[in-house]
Amino acid sequence: MRSAPESDFWPVLADRIARATGRAFVVHRSVPVGGGCINTACRIEGDGARYFVKLNRAARLGMFEAEAEGLHEMERSAGVRVPRPICPGVHDGRSFLVLEYLDLGAAGDARASERLGRQLATMHRTTRARFGWHRDNTIGSTPQENAESEDWVAFWRERRLRFQLELAARNGYGDRLQARGARLLDAFPALFDGYRPIPSLLHGDLWGGNFGVTRDGEPVLFDPATYYGDREADLAMTELFGGFGPRFYAAYREAFPLDPGYRVRRTLYNLYHILNHLNLFGAGYCGQAEAMIDELLCELG
Repeated sequence: MRSAPESDFWPVLADRIARATGRAFVVHRSVPVGGGCINTACRIEGDGARYFVKLNRAARLGMFEAEAEGLHEMERSAGVRVPRPICPGVHDGRSFLVLEYLDLGAAGDARASERLGRQLATMHRTTRARFGWHRDNTIGSTPQENAESEDWVAFWRERRLRFQLELAARNGYGDRLQARGARLLDAFPALFDGYRPIPSLLHGDLWGGNFGVTRDGEPVLFDPATYYGDREADLAMTELFGGFGPRFYAAYREAFPLDPGYRVRRTLYNLYHILNHLNLFGAGYCGQAEAMIDELLCELG
């Protein structure tokens, strides 16, 4: 552990926390916390209280404000536990987001995974009339456009796949990816024949790294990219990088059964995240994105 640095940043942050909570607070110590690739983070302690703080450039304040609002939206659904947002803000050239500090362990507990499956199904039953959200946010550090629509297929084509493909073109990934991607944009609506998703509250970035378990076994989700969409999109991402056990899927399906067409649409939904990884982390994801597009085009005939 190390002492909080001598600057006016921590006293200002402490004052913001005190105003948000109605409880006096002084930062006595800050402890760096690793694990993120977009923000720096630390745990701050003082006066018998602890908070988790994310830090970034001042220009990233909007990202933190959207994250805080997304956590509030998930909290109101009474589905899954999330860290309670305390306050976002900016000071001295840095933006910050203060969150409730939760002492989390590894997410490998099978009972917690089963509980999460039921809770996620409950959250997905929180619905609205239109897809999207009232504000844009980010997926990782990439802008995520959420302008609302009554047409899910059009929303996924324009706000998700076309957005990422055009960004990939600007990043120099053209030729085959763009040609095959354009074919998919025209063809993929056929995957929704006979299937009409409803606008469910989504986490939006539901991979294993955004799932933890408290010391008493309660599952927690964090780092959302919230919007209202097809719940299959959340389920698909849980399968992309692993981290969710068989009891999670069994519990979810028992609480909220999936349409048989999910098996194919899963690849369509995960293509969005692989394209985003291509745009964030580079050419290592290009072959995977092309293979997923080819798989979908083959399925479509």
